[in-house]
Amino acid sequence: MKKKANQLRRIEIIRDFTKHAAGSVLVKWGDTWVLCTASVEEKVPPFLRDTGRGWVTAEYSMLPSSTGGGRKERDIKKLKMDARSSEIQRLIGRALRAAVDMSKLGERQITIDCDVLQADGGTRCASITGGMVALEIAVEKLVKEGKLAESPLVHRVAAVSVGVCGGVPTLDLDYEHDSTAEVDMNVIMTDDGRFVELQGCAEHNPFTAEHLSAMLELAKKGLKKIFAEIAH
Repeated sequence: MKKKANQLRRIEIIRDFTKHAAGSVLVKWGDTWVLCTASVEEKVPPFLRDTGRGWVTAEYSMLPSSTGGGRKERDIKKLKMDARSSEIQRLIGRALRAAVDMSKLGERQITIDCDVLQADGGTRCASITGGMVALEIAVEKLVKEGKLAESPLVHRVAAVSVGVCGGVPTLDLDYEHDSTAEVDMNVIMTDDGRFVELQGCAEHNPFTAEHLSAMLELAKKGLKKIFAEIAH
C-alpha cells in the first residue's frame, strides 16, 4: 500500500544488533536499512587534549550492493571518499554532537559508524536517528561501568526528510519521491522541539514560505513519532 503524503514509513529499531560494539542498532526505515555502531576510545583529537572535553564524530558508508543501480565501488578502491559520503558523515557528527555535553563526556571520543546495507531514500536521516540510539546505548554502558559519573546526553536528536512532490508537501521521502521532488529538505531536531539543522533546496522552481511552513509542520509531527519510537 502506498503511503500517504503525511505518513512515515514503517520504522523498526533493533538494539544490540552486533556483539562487540559499545552500542549498536539496525535501523529499518521502510526499505532503507542502516547499521549504526558506537565505538569508545579513551583519547581525543589533538585540538582537545588536556581540555577535559570529549568528542563525538561519525563515519558513513554505503555498501557495494546497497542500491539497485549496480555495484557501488568502495571508497578505499578510489583512495578517497566521495563528496556525498563526506558531506553526510559531517552532518551526522554535527547532529549528534548537539546531543552531548562534551565537558561531561571527559577526554574520550565516541565514533558512530553508519553503514548503509540497503538504500531507498533517507539514509542520512536514518543514520542520525539510529546513531543517536547507538550513542545512548554506549553512554549508558559508560555510566554503568563507572567511567562516567552521569550521562553527558542533554537531549535526543533525530532527523526526517520532507519535500514537495507534485505540488503536495510530503513527509519522509523514499527514493521514488526523492528523485522527482520539486523540493527536498532534511530536518534535524531535538526532542524538546528545537532545530539542530535544516538542509533544503528547490530542485527546479523556488518554493514559497507557505510550502516551507507546511514542510516544517510535517517534520515536527513526524519527529514526534520518531522520538517516541527511539525512547522505547
